[in-house]
Amino acid sequence: MLRFSRLATEVLAPWVWVLTLPLAVAWAATGHRPLPALTWGLLISVTGSLIPMAVIVRGARRGKWDGHHVTNRAGRRVPLLVAGASLGLGFAVLLAGGSPAQLVALAGSMLASLVVAVAITFGAKFKISLHAAVASAAVVVLTLTYGPWALLLVLPTAWVAWSRVALRDHTTPEVLAGLLMGVVVGGGGYWALLTALT
Repeated sequence: MLRFSRLATEVLAPWVWVLTLPLAVAWAATGHRPLPALTWGLLISVTGSLIPMAVIVRGARRGKWDGHHVTNRAGRRVPLLVAGASLGLGFAVLLAGGSPAQLVALAGSMLASLVVAVAITFGAKFKISLHAAVASAAVVVLTLTYGPWALLLVLPTAWVAWSRVALRDHTTPEVLAGLLMGVVVGGGGYWALLTALT
């Protein structure tokens, strides 16, 4: 059971969703053209996932926080700020480069989610589950992009949400709050921005 929980936490970690989600959105947004899809998708993937994760892994190896999932609330400050700065740079490039509206909306909703996560984590002093938040936001975004078949991703989202409680990295309220934040801020923010841009 513990191995099953750890598997979910690793393969459905936020950085994995943020690495793959922009590519999926870019594929639809660019009319299934490989080069534009890779160009715009990888811009968000790199600035939203790979750069922050590199900083997190390096910090974990140096003992700055408790591991690559940064389960201690106090240790989340630097990773969240780095993620915001990196993604903010990517967002600026998207705007300047005239990228498709779907990708601007995606990066904007991701930035909004980071702002809310920082406010909750350090303002309310509540360790909201980022695993749950990112997964549930991805379900909404992919459903809006590809239709109701994407709702099947509710199953892996439930799995990773359960794993965070099973591993005692989060309480049930922290995971439920993460799921709600993902749907409202990540998914709802994406829909609102896309509506405003199109």
